[in-house]
Amino acid sequence: MNWTLAAPEIVLGCGAMALLMLGVFLRQDPFRQISWQAVAVLVVTIILVAETPAGGNAFGNIFVVDHFAQYMKILVLSASALSILLSLDYAEREQMARFEFPVLMLFATLGMLAMISANDLISLYLGLELQSLALYVVAAFHRDSVRSTEAGLKYFVLGALSSGMLVYGASMIYGFAGTTGFAGLATALTDAAAAPIGLIVGLVFLLAGLAFKVSAVPFHMWVPDVYEGSPTPVTAFFAAAPKIAAVALLTRVVVGPFGHLTADWQQVIVFISIASMVLGSVAGIAQRSIKRLMAYSSIGHIGYGLVGLAAGTAAGVRGLLIYMSIYVVMTLGTFGCILSMRRKGVMLEQISDLAGVSRSNPLFAAALALFMFSMAGIPPLAGFFGKLYIFLPAISAGLYTLAVIGVVTSVVGAYYYLRVIKVMYFDELKEGFEPSKGWEIPWIMALSALAILLFFILPGPLFSAAQAAATSLFGG
Repeated sequence: MNWTLAAPEIVLGCGAMALLMLGVFLRQDPFRQISWQAVAVLVVTIILVAETPAGGNAFGNIFVVDHFAQYMKILVLSASALSILLSLDYAEREQMARFEFPVLMLFATLGMLAMISANDLISLYLGLELQSLALYVVAAFHRDSVRSTEAGLKYFVLGALSSGMLVYGASMIYGFAGTTGFAGLATALTDAAAAPIGLIVGLVFLLAGLAFKVSAVPFHMWVPDVYEGSPTPVTAFFAAAPKIAAVALLTRVVVGPFGHLTADWQQVIVFISIASMVLGSVAGIAQRSIKRLMAYSSIGHIGYGLVGLAAGTAAGVRGLLIYMSIYVVMTLGTFGCILSMRRKGVMLEQISDLAGVSRSNPLFAAALALFMFSMAGIPPLAGFFGKLYIFLPAISAGLYTLAVIGVVTSVVGAYYYLRVIKVMYFDELKEGFEPSKGWEIPWIMALSALAILLFFILPGPLFSAAQAAATSLFGG
């Protein structure tokens, strides 16, 4: 048993349990101390992931480590660490500074790492549930807020429904294929024409459960309410790390064990991609809350990412990885701006609250405008290249309609991103925002803005890493 391949997960799990015990025994409020130690654990885990040799299996072939897993794990761990840093100032101001918060985020991240390396339907489900159980609590963590409690309850009920669908699909796949291992499934399904119809039905149920986790239409109904009701740092976490892990899992499932059934799963991916892009671009137009706007924006971005997956090629997966990496930077930077929207000690969430803020907070307005332009896909910002890298493989794969719909919905969605910029720069100033107490949020905003602005100068390292990750997934 080559357990050293799971060293990052073992260290992260032990670190989370150690911090849980430490938080219990420390007498004074240890929130900030535990939070920084949690970030340190995540940084150590990132180093271990990078140093772990790729190309091996562990625990009876249910756990796999390849370049794809390493790429997505580093992305998830980085998003989790930045989300914890974003939460420091907010949690202390809103009286929810309890040490269990960063510990729960660590346990959720551990589940995400298990999802990314899952090589069996059983390990897939275990990782998914470990992540979900922690996220249910985190969504309702601000227990004095009715909105937060409601968000947690909605997420729990709908999450349980999606888990049931996923397990039902997995049981059907096992019943017809006789194995739960991804390698065994790939071997059993080499002849696509001979695949039983019951197995195809099971695959559809499995994809439906995973579509909920990536918040793709028509399984998106939880996203706007949970994003709006959850504490804002939790919303930032939801929009970044769990979504990346779910996309990684979905990609591994369809490319690995079901790689020979491309014609069957491609139809499902194309449908949810188109539906997500259309709903994300149209429904966002009517939103007045910037958190709900970001909810519909995230649905649209998942639709764009799935365009690359629908191509079913290594180039398409490479585009998906690049797009999701850029998406994480844009999202965390934007939520850093949202967390800075505070006036007279009160958090603001309405787009109208941004009126004229370019005059009182010019750097804030410039950063948020940069993120909005990038999400709209305006060149030469990173968001433009992200969309370019997913549309080109779709065109090469003959998915012309999908690519055209993606371009059209990008134009439609640009309206609500540009509306935010218009409110900041052309509406009458109400009142400026209070400066952040800590340095964490301004630094995250600044670094994210620089990464988005200067991506076109040095895209090589990200492109090369994504290429290696995609190639490893296809057996290269």
